[in-house]
Amino acid sequence: MLAVFEKAIGNPPEELRLPSAGNDLGGKKTREKILENFRLSWPESTLFHLSDGNFMALSHEAENPFHPSRSMVVMDDIFCIFIGSLANISELRRHYGLSRGATEAMVVVEAYRVLRDRAPYPPDQVIKDLEGKFAFILFDGKCSTLFVARDREGSTELKWGMAADGSLVLSDDPKTIQEACGKSSASFPPGCLFTNGNGLTSFVHPLHQVKAIAREDDDGNICGVMFQVDLFTRLPSIPRTGSAANWADITVVKGE
Repeated sequence: MLAVFEKAIGNPPEELRLPSAGNDLGGKKTREKILENFRLSWPESTLFHLSDGNFMALSHEAENPFHPSRSMVVMDDIFCIFIGSLANISELRRHYGLSRGATEAMVVVEAYRVLRDRAPYPPDQVIKDLEGKFAFILFDGKCSTLFVARDREGSTELKWGMAADGSLVLSDDPKTIQEACGKSSASFPPGCLFTNGNGLTSFVHPLHQVKAIAREDDDGNICGVMFQVDLFTRLPSIPRTGSAANWADITVVKGE
């Protein structure tokens, strides 16, 4: 899968830019070039063009047709790509009043709609109800809301990065991320969710901060960045929002 959103919508954490110093593009591509390369590699993919040059794409190539692990759905201008499976999907279908044929992507869309329209509780409460191995990308076209999550164990691959123009890039294919973002990429942290309004948070440890950790090589150059929950830092009652919450507390560690 692949999803690319302009900086104004994706609002990627600035820490993703760290390994590419200054204005060095470091092999990063524009949104147009990223899409062109993806379509050349996966010509049979399903592609949704969103507003302002944003897009979401999913390929079913090389997937076992008897055990599909990828689904994509569009409901009421909400786009969702889901990879993996939900162990409690039958329970979730009943909870949200969905038919037995509802896919994992449909369940996630319905959960998001309840959260958006009626639920008086934070997003982590919704994600905690999802049991299984999964990663999903959801975009609400009506309110330009981006919602991304990965399961607790990180069982399903998901990476994110920053393109040449500052756009947010998300994919389950490491090669796609590497070609699109160069060094400005990292694994999306397990047990976490990201929204373009509240930034990166942990749904496993919602009261603790998710920090960026930069890795340095022997010459003191930043060669990579990762995100992990800081169990020693407790968030205030009203947490800071946006990527600045992570940027203020970035940690640097020396590589081996």
